[in-house]
Amino acid sequence: MSSQPTIKAAIDGVPPADRLPMTLPLLMEKKRLGEPIVMVTAYDYPSARAAEAAGVDLVLVGDSAATTVLGYNATTPVELEDMLVLTRAARRGLRTPLLIGDLPFGSYEVSDEQAITTAMRMVKDGGCELVKLEGGGEASVRRARAIVGAGIPVMGHVGLTPQTSTALGGWKAQGRTAAAAARIASEALALQDAGCFAIVFEAIPSAVTEELMPLIEVPVIGIGAGPATDGQVLVFHDLLGIYDGHAPRFAKRYGELKAQMVAGVAEYATEVRKGEFPGPEHVYSIDDQELEQFRSGLRANT
Repeated sequence: MSSQPTIKAAIDGVPPADRLPMTLPLLMEKKRLGEPIVMVTAYDYPSARAAEAAGVDLVLVGDSAATTVLGYNATTPVELEDMLVLTRAARRGLRTPLLIGDLPFGSYEVSDEQAITTAMRMVKDGGCELVKLEGGGEASVRRARAIVGAGIPVMGHVGLTPQTSTALGGWKAQGRTAAAAARIASEALALQDAGCFAIVFEAIPSAVTEELMPLIEVPVIGIGAGPATDGQVLVFHDLLGIYDGHAPRFAKRYGELKAQMVAGVAEYATEVRKGEFPGPEHVYSIDDQELEQFRSGLRANT
């Protein structure tokens, strides 16, 4: 018999050291069995190591790094080169989760050739296994189909799409009218038909999500789309309370690390100013004879 863990064992929360690496067939198996899929963003080695240790299924190097890590007030300014640096760092920290790289704004919209080239760079230079693009309009669907045709799996994204939030009326829930919900349904189905292996539903009324789920054959990952999806994703900095910007309604905080970070740095600064740090336990020693020899050498040279 094979010594490899079974698919069911991998799904049932075997400790990360013993888990099988996540694969697309395993992801589909989780959907079939109704086992919730856990996805989180990560933008560097430490956050990737935390995601690995926690045993998540999917890690997204999101263009949300623009606001959470790089200090922009929107996701659109982030460049492909920025994303590649962040993706490579996250790659070094992961073993079992699938790594997904966001295609940043302006890196795939111009043409199928541009989209394929960008996706290939994310895979070859960034080390991710999959890519994600936003929107389910005609252009996005064409780009998704082209990238899939080039052999790179694509995750779609409908509802609130931050890269085009201005056109959507700002950062607010989508699909709250019959016409808007119908547009989201059309886009999700189009992305599925284009070959996307999964689709993110963002900021969509939960009742709309419930109506759409029976129509979607691929895993659906929700962020502010209710509990009916196949899995959930949250931004690392939101769920741990690191980012102090606007917290979306759907972001539950499981920690307040920003406050702890500030308190820790403030305590350090206070101890330095009072002369309390470093203490005896933080310094290195030298043998008395070696120290005396060093002193003698200094005196002879001065």
